[in-house]
Amino acid sequence: MAYTLNKQQKTSPRAPDFLAWHVTQKGDKSYWNKVGAAWAHKDSAGYTIQLEVVPINGRIVLRQPIEDPREPATDQEGA
Repeated sequence: MAYTLNKQQKTSPRAPDFLAWHVTQKGDKSYWNKVGAAWAHKDSAGYTIQLEVVPINGRIVLRQPIEDPREPATDQEGA
């Protein structure tokens, strides 16, 4: 029996357009925990949301990711 292999295009995963945060309020403080991410559809008419956990209370907030200032810069001038 002959088998044919389909070549799958391997692409690196896209960075998410938004991070999903579970926000709970306790008194005057808000507590934010990252619970997933969201990617815009190619036609810009919607989003795919991938959640690692599903909160049962609070709210989910989508925010654009920001660069972590603690990470080293990748630009190397004069090298």
